[in-house]
Amino acid sequence: MDNFDNLVEQYTPMIHRILQSLSIYRNREEFYQTALIGLWEAQRGFNPEKGNFTNYAYSYIKGKLLLELTKRFRYEAENVYPKEEYWEMVKGGCSEIPLEEEQLLSYCDGLSEKETIWVVATFTEDLSVKEIAAREKVSVSAVKQWKMSALRKLRAGLES
Repeated sequence: MDNFDNLVEQYTPMIHRILQSLSIYRNREEFYQTALIGLWEAQRGFNPEKGNFTNYAYSYIKGKLLLELTKRFRYEAENVYPKEEYWEMVKGGCSEIPLEEEQLLSYCDGLSEKETIWVVATFTEDLSVKEIAAREKVSVSAVKQWKMSALRKLRAGLES
């Protein structure tokens, strides 16, 4: 381990030069750690018969950092997180009635106003008969009548 600590001390300036040459300014400490891993792997895989260790370590570390940069750029390109202004613009760009509700209302052409209230409240707002009655300030039995009448008319419309 002492041997690697000496190696780190000796090659730290080179690592910083490589980081600078690759214009790595964000997450610099993380990339420095990646470079140290590259140095350690270079030390383990170095074959003295094939050349100078300094050249090998430089190429290995730079290659390791380039691979990490590529991974991060690819990840950021695939996972875009829009800024808050985008979500505010999207909210404002929607119509008042969502498409699902518009489609549901197209089936309600032959229904009364109260029957339409039951259909919309049941299928888009997921309200129970009791909740609809409380919201509309009518009795539960009145809402049940709207439901029965609406279902009868809808079934008749689908059969014809």
